[in-house]
Amino acid sequence: MNLRNKKLLARRTFNIGKRRIVFFSSRLDEIKEAITKQDMRDLQKDGAILVKEIKGRKKVKKRVGKKSPGNIRKKVNKRKEEYVIMTRKLRKYVAELKKQGKLSREEVIDIRKKIRNKFFKSKANLKNYIGELEK
Repeated sequence: MNLRNKKLLARRTFNIGKRRIVFFSSRLDEIKEAITKQDMRDLQKDGAILVKEIKGRKKVKKRVGKKSPGNIRKKVNKRKEEYVIMTRKLRKYVAELKKQGKLSREEVIDIRKKIRNKFFKSKANLKNYIGELEK
């Protein structure tokens, strides 16, 4: 008797793996007749289908750590995104100034190094720095 489809139905009904489902051989005829999830639930209630317990430590619930202010960290990806956006914005601005002839090649190289090292907090900060260079 092939009960693979019945086991599949039971898996979907109880949201568990196939190894945890046991059909009692004395009641296979009833199980064979089951075609809906409700039938499977009824058979489990009657005792024709047994759902095994989880083995090992998986059944022990993990302790959820409390999120106090000291435990909250900034997300790395968010920091990186902000860095990339700022860097691109500043480099584009520096390239534009170089194209206009307001900055020399050496100044551009120096400024780009500082951009890479997060020397500037914003575009306004960069404009201030360039204004001080021109004085």
